[in-house]
Amino acid sequence: MNSIPARLRPTIRSLCTDMWDGYIGAINEFIEEHDDVTAQLVIDRFHVAKNYRDAFDTLRKQEMRRLKRELTDEEYAEVAKGMLWVLRYNHRRLDKKTRKRLRLLFRHSPALHKAYTLREELTAIFNQRLSRRQARKRLRRWIEKIKRSTVSCYNKFLNTLHKYFDGIANYFSDRANSGFVEGFNNKLKVLTRRCFGVKRIDTLARRLRLDAMSY
Repeated sequence: MNSIPARLRPTIRSLCTDMWDGYIGAINEFIEEHDDVTAQLVIDRFHVAKNYRDAFDTLRKQEMRRLKRELTDEEYAEVAKGMLWVLRYNHRRLDKKTRKRLRLLFRHSPALHKAYTLREELTAIFNQRLSRRQARKRLRRWIEKIKRSTVSCYNKFLNTLHKYFDGIANYFSDRANSGFVEGFNNKLKVLTRRCFGVKRIDTLARRLRLDAMSY
């Protein structure tokens, strides 16, 4: 970041990162060392989503193992078979037939139903055009709802949410995220693998530049 020209520093609005403390420390240090930087640190929403979705997925695996033990093979096939991706999709993307299957699964797993509902509520908060102040209130209400519920799969995520609360809430100021950078880096990794065997660094650079231009 220190290579950013001085004339551009005042134009920076957000500095987006994941939740690795090394990156966060470097960003905070950069902001503190330059009086002309008014940007705010933003925790990337997609890294936050991965965190709470992984927590839900842990409960899903536990509940599926329980149902496998308790139901007959025929019942399990009807209730749980093929539900992995159904549970990973946002509810608004499901058709009527799939939602019916989801309700059947939830009748056999109330805990999964509660966790799924809370996950969808949190995702809805991030999808709404809220101000930073409104978002902070909604996030705090969601935290209180978790604390009052019997759902425990999000306990570790709550610690994460508390620790990085300001950075997560800053997302709602400009809705900045690192999606483009993450996607571009993944594209470069794929391109590099495709160029396996290329020995000249200038040839590799030209190939990467050519392919990356289409991104």
